[in-house]
Formats: sequence, C-alpha cells, structure tokens
Amino acid sequence: MEQATTTTDFSFNIVHQEKYSRGELLLRSFFGFLYIIIPHFFLLALVGIASGVLGFISWWAVLFTAKYPRTFFDFQVSVMRWSNRVLARIMNLSDGYPAFGMNVQDERVTLDIAYPERLSRGVLILRLFFSMLYVLIPHGFCLFFRMIGTYVIIFIAWWAVLFTGNYPKGMHEFVVGTFRWATRVNIYLSFMTDKYPPFSGK
Repeated sequence: MEQATTTTDFSFNIVHQEKYSRGELLLRSFFGFLYIIIPHFFLLALVGIASGVLGFISWWAVLFTAKYPRTFFDFQVSVMRWSNRVLARIMNLSDGYPAFGMNVQDERVTLDIAYPERLSRGVLILRLFFSMLYVLIPHGFCLFFRMIGTYVIIFIAWWAVLFTGNYPKGMHEFVVGTFRWATRVNIYLSFMTDKYPPFSGK
C-alpha cells in the first residue's frame, strides 16, 4: 500500500489498490457523468458558494486577529475532502462510489491540514497584491505542463486497467502527486497556511 505523503502540517493521499475493477472503470467512463459528476458537482457548487463567503469573511478575520476561524477552517477542509473523493473516482485513481457529505471519512482518499494557531498578516497582504507574480505564474506554468503529462498518463493507465486490472504504481504516484501539488497551491492561496507550496508532488 502506498504511504501518504506527510509533513507536520499537511497530508494528502489516494491509496493505490492492488486490483482495480474493469466493470467500474467502464461504468464510470460511460455513465460517470450521470451518476457521479452531475449529483456531486451540483451539491459542491452550492457548498462552494458558502465556501467562498466564509473565505471572504476569514480573510478579514486573519487581517484583524491573525487567526482563521476554526469552524470556517474545518468547513473548508471538508469541502476539499469531498472534492478530492470525487476527483479520485473521475480520474480512475480509486474504485468505489464517492460518498456525499461534509463529515465523511474515506479510507482510500485522505486529506489532512493542520490548523494554524496564528497566520501572518504580512503574508496575507503579500498574497493579495502579488500572488499572481510569485504563486500563480510560476506554479501555474509548471502545473500546466505537468497536467499535460498527467492526462497522457491517465489515458494510458485507463487501458492498463482495462486489460490487466492493474494501475501501474509509478503512474498512479505521478497523477496523485500532481493533485497533491495543486492542492498545496490551493491551500496557500486560500490563506489557510503561510507555508509556501513546494514545486513538487511529493
């Protein structure tokens, strides 16, 4: 079993299975839009509105108190977990149907973000005015090319699972690493951490 990549403040993993279901692969490929994407994305869109409102309020809370409201933080993490559960199935990284809800535990898809006791107001302001220069442009440039490679690998892995029932582990780790990298960037831009995201999927 693949080990989760963990630091003192961040852990993200999608478990690599020993065997994958060809039947589920075909079902997701042909009907996933109907029974996964539509219901989950509809609810996530509604939850996303609440997430945006709480994010806006939290920005001001951090500015004046140097703290991200704990209940708001937990809400945002729950939204990310739900999104990752769905993403893992859509990208065929995991079998099984993604559960609905904010407080669901998924043994195959995990995301943990340590709550920061204090956040820097200076970093908050820096992100507001200069995130395009020092976060979005460099990370976006690197992730653009990595995503191209990721989707090529997803295509190849689809056929590997169809004919062998196995998702090549190296390919799985690369794809998961891409989404781990993107998740770190998202967390930083959402001012849920002051730790600058590394240019790595590990």
